Amino acid sequence: MSATSISTPIVAAKGGSFLLETRLPAEVFTHEDLSEEQRQIAETASKFAKERVLPAVAAIEAKEPGVMVGLMREAGELGFAAVDTPEEYEGLGLDKTTSALVADHLSMVSSFSTGFGAHTCIGTLPLVWYGTEAQKRKYLPKLASMEWVSAYCLSEATSGSDAMNIRARASLSADGTEYILNGEKMWITNGATANLYTVFAKLDGEKFSAFLVERDTPGLSVGKEEHKLGIRGSSTCPLILNDCRIPVGNLLGEAGKGHHIAFNVLNMGRLKLGASCVGGSRVGIELMVKYARERTAFGKTLSQFGLIQRKVAEAAVRTFVAESMLYRTTGMMDAALAALPAEQAHSPREIQKRIEEYAVECSILKVYGSETLGYVADELVQTMGGFGYVEDYPAERMYRDARINRIFEGTNEINRMIITGWLMKRALSGQLPLLPAMKKLMDELMQPPSFDEETGEEVALAREEKILGNLRKITLLAAGAASQRWMMELEQQQEIMADLSECITAVYGLESSLLRARKLLAAGSSTAGFAAEIVTAYADEALGLTEQAARRVLAASAEGDALGIQLTVLRRFARNGPSDAIAVSRRIAAKCFETGRYRIV
Repeated sequence: MSATSISTPIVAAKGGSFLLETRLPAEVFTHEDLSEEQRQIAETASKFAKERVLPAVAAIEAKEPGVMVGLMREAGELGFAAVDTPEEYEGLGLDKTTSALVADHLSMVSSFSTGFGAHTCIGTLPLVWYGTEAQKRKYLPKLASMEWVSAYCLSEATSGSDAMNIRARASLSADGTEYILNGEKMWITNGATANLYTVFAKLDGEKFSAFLVERDTPGLSVGKEEHKLGIRGSSTCPLILNDCRIPVGNLLGEAGKGHHIAFNVLNMGRLKLGASCVGGSRVGIELMVKYARERTAFGKTLSQFGLIQRKVAEAAVRTFVAESMLYRTTGMMDAALAALPAEQAHSPREIQKRIEEYAVECSILKVYGSETLGYVADELVQTMGGFGYVEDYPAERMYRDARINRIFEGTNEINRMIITGWLMKRALSGQLPLLPAMKKLMDELMQPPSFDEETGEEVALAREEKILGNLRKITLLAAGAASQRWMMELEQQQEIMADLSECITAVYGLESSLLRARKLLAAGSSTAGFAAEIVTAYADEALGLTEQAARRVLAASAEGDALGIQLTVLRRFARNGPSDAIAVSRRIAAKCFETGRYRIV
């Protein structure tokens, strides 16, 4: 398995800069820019999921002994577990776009993709980025081949999202040769099948640290499998540490700096979760379309009913947006990594820093992707009616499985706080010129509005580009008002932070989709028209959602004449002649029914 680097002139823009800067289509990576090798990898992953994983779904769900691990090892034999592991440790060391592709196309059965994804991402990357040479040589070859399964152990019963408040403790033995771990970890994916656990505990009760614990270590025991709402085929168990002794050489990274490991690895976890949700949404759309084309009612197929068409179209729109953001993000990561000086090109710390640059984009992908899949799964059940509610059909399982995506890798509430908080911290530190942009906008608002008609050559999707510009202004308006009112207390205003994150996400989603559609149009693609229709539909939706969110922020941040002026400005930016949303929706759905699935390329 191999993959070539991206060939288009992709710009490694600063994380979050999409709020302030405009890009050209050629400067962003899209799904259509995949190399031939990457397409072959995606095809191989899809074939494996369809031919090997899907037929075993009943056995996976029933946790038949050896089935899940056996399939994971088959995937390892195909090289899928080695994508993110450097070549010097018997991995493939491929780019992040390929890594996302594998997660995307192995997502046909969520129980499998959850277990496999936990191993390849949050289970393996801590070692790749922070392991000593001895640790890497000992463990990474086994993880890359899937000889060993890995698990990431952070959560506890009393500290799910509040990770820094863990109670697990570690202490150094009297002779200084061992660490002694005590505590209990909860909801550990691959808990019953893992051979190597990355366990987080506080050394001496204070220093948040990470430790590598092998399965047969005395004092380590695995609790009973949890009976879960969804992803029933994946192993989820508590981990009990009772005077668990490990060599001092099994400290991962530096003592007291385990939070860097815990949180930085979650950026890739969120990106890959977003990728899995994109793949799952495609599967859901295909099932929805197939059923609607075959099922008849009142003398017509369901595909002929407008409200069914609306469901399919909305699912396609959201999936296109999520997919566009996903591969734009991986393209930026790969461009940033490609720009590393030769002496740093293989430095795990430098690689990790380049990925951390896109923390806000990763959180956006996690939130938007998980909620897209939740929508698709819900509407699949609704489209299938009674059939969707029984276990004989895949809709029921997809509906249950989709729910967890909004909880793990940081809840969507936490990630919404990250999106806004990360950008505001960058603004305050001067890394992102967000504050000057807010001031510039406020100064412009003091000028009388211009009523001059725009002139010049009409360009494709010009209306949608204008909406994008207004989304940026609305976001800056709301962020400026909130910052002025709340200042350093803004992070305590969770509702405002969440509403600002909706505005930020809309900007990234619309620009990513718009640039992708324009790239397709420029290439003369046969699917360019379909993509353009999707962008039109999303632009109207994004504008409406952003206006509502901004209105709430402004009302909570100002009052009296100041609020009245801000709301007047908001109405000016939100003013836009609507498209014929019903006609656009019907055309998008018609294309999906024609092809039998969601398909852009």
